[in-house]
Amino acid sequence: MGLYLIGDVQGCDAALHQLLEKIGFSPSRDHLFLLGDLVNRGPDSAAVLRRAMRYGDAATTLLGNHDLSLLAIAHGQRPPHRNDTLDEVLLAPDREAMLEWLRCQRMAVHAHGLLMVHGGVLPQWDVARTLALAREVETVLRGRELVDFLAQMYGNHPDRWDDGLAGADRLRVIVNALTRLRFCTPAGVMDLRASGRPEQPPPGMLPWFDVPGRRTADATIAFGHWSTLGHVRRPDIIAMDTGCVWGGCLSALRLDPQGGAHELIQVQCEQSQVPGK
Repeated sequence: MGLYLIGDVQGCDAALHQLLEKIGFSPSRDHLFLLGDLVNRGPDSAAVLRRAMRYGDAATTLLGNHDLSLLAIAHGQRPPHRNDTLDEVLLAPDREAMLEWLRCQRMAVHAHGLLMVHGGVLPQWDVARTLALAREVETVLRGRELVDFLAQMYGNHPDRWDDGLAGADRLRVIVNALTRLRFCTPAGVMDLRASGRPEQPPPGMLPWFDVPGRRTADATIAFGHWSTLGHVRRPDIIAMDTGCVWGGCLSALRLDPQGGAHELIQVQCEQSQVPGK
């Protein structure tokens, strides 16, 4: 069985098809871990969703910020951005099936020795806490309070974790960390606006994975979301967003379950978005 991590697809189904052909993926034999942002900015978001749905138990999908944005727009809780490319999903005859499937996907997964998220993990959280907090959001996404949650999901405050947080503030911090985090202070105060390279952090900030003493330092965390970071492999992190939608690559990492060397497989992508637009 082949185990594969795949970074942000963002609606680039042709590239995903090419990558899966290159790795010889078989849903009867192999398993994909899709690290979030299946949709938006690329040309074929509906095709990506239908493909992931078709693979069933052969694919584990994490929710990214663009996936949550699709849910918010579809439920009337956020206006589309001028660069969104979600109409193919929103106007599709199988729209409701895609949206229902999407709301049932995961916010964090721990499997094969990896903690997987789309964005990042705050320094106060260990693996068990991260998974427990992710489940809180998953429960709301799948429940009757979905629309109320989506209505209050957006915002950059509170900008730090506190065990006393409750209600919408608590869920917002969890979502922001797991799907949007790049930089934070050593105390875990998030900067959710900066998206540049890790060696150019905002004043007082660090890449979340370089915060001294973070409680997941003894784990390996796989994530996407950060295209200017690119593919990075260290004992404690695996970064998988290689900028497919910006004309970079779509990447898969074949995991060696025996602890040997992982193998990176990439396909070049046609640019769908212009940086800065």
